[in-house]
Amino acid sequence: MKKIELIAPCHFGLEAVLKKEIYDLGYEIIKVEDGRVTFEGDAEAICRANVYLRTAERVLLKAGEFTAETFDELFEGIRAIPWEQYIPRDGKFWVAKASSIKSRLFSPSDIQSIVKKAMVERLKRRYHMEWFPETGASYPLRIFLMKDRVTAALDTSGESLHKRGYRTQTGRAPITETLAASLLLLTPWRGGRILVDPFCGSGTFPIEAAMMAAGIAPGMNRSFLAEQWTELAPRRAWYDTVEEAQELVDLTVETDIQGYDIDAGVVRTARENARRAGVEQLIHFQERPVDRLSHPKKYGFLVTNPPYGERLEEKDALPQLYGQLGEAFSRLDSWSMYMITSYEDAERYIGRKADKNRKIYNGMLKTYFYQFLGPKPPKQHRPE
Repeated sequence: MKKIELIAPCHFGLEAVLKKEIYDLGYEIIKVEDGRVTFEGDAEAICRANVYLRTAERVLLKAGEFTAETFDELFEGIRAIPWEQYIPRDGKFWVAKASSIKSRLFSPSDIQSIVKKAMVERLKRRYHMEWFPETGASYPLRIFLMKDRVTAALDTSGESLHKRGYRTQTGRAPITETLAASLLLLTPWRGGRILVDPFCGSGTFPIEAAMMAAGIAPGMNRSFLAEQWTELAPRRAWYDTVEEAQELVDLTVETDIQGYDIDAGVVRTARENARRAGVEQLIHFQERPVDRLSHPKKYGFLVTNPPYGERLEEKDALPQLYGQLGEAFSRLDSWSMYMITSYEDAERYIGRKADKNRKIYNGMLKTYFYQFLGPKPPKQHRPE
């Protein structure tokens, strides 16, 4: 089967996590850049990447790449791409997004307009048509310019991959599903170990953890734009991928995953989201303030997204809140804590300097992923 290049965008700073996921699916990495990983696969890879990748924002099919310093060069470069290999006569195509960094061409609206004209010119010649009905499947295009290098890619996902389909309601300051999954994969936590989120909100961390523990592929219960691209990715490939994913699910797995929040309404929302994700029996949600956080067992993990104080009226409460979190953590003998926040005084009020911290952009907001490491549990000796 013909090899194609696919581009998977991700959160800045989390490229290594996505790279490992792609390797684990069996595909060859071509390039890792800020906020995206390019890899090689076949048509089936479009299906498998969309269904299985937990940390990618979407999966893009790379159609072409060239250098352009002028709009004439942009036009000619786009027109030279064999769009007829991807877009049928009745295909609906448009430039969904154009971005430019450190390039001579920087106006997104002008870039979008010229790219669309060049695509039309190419397809008019190939299909011998003067007008396109655009009544068929959708083929949105994304254009990236970086230092005058143009990348043109078709979006196979449609809605962003963070939309797993389980979260119809969110709490305050929600964390996206893809970011939550990425952060969980940065920790040593694995399915059989204890995980508690004391500020669970809509339940994203516990739900993503439960899905990992049970082997539930994140895209198993949603649809993707490229399912309509039957000439490129046959419908059979989608059926086979989902069937394979269903066979890997194990809801009998034993877990100790808990989510707490002080707001009863938020806890109800988290339970409903977990039910929709099919993991309600794997998570214990409870209305509980952070100062009552406790657990009888050792070597657990706190993984959380506490309030940042983005709203002015919340800022005054943050020292006490982070202080209570720090006190509760100090009582949890041998535990580790992983926390994402933009609050600059987090370590001060936790009462301890993080062993590691990592800068991560949550949307446009600069946050830090603080890692407070506990001791490793003793190795289990297997009977001979």
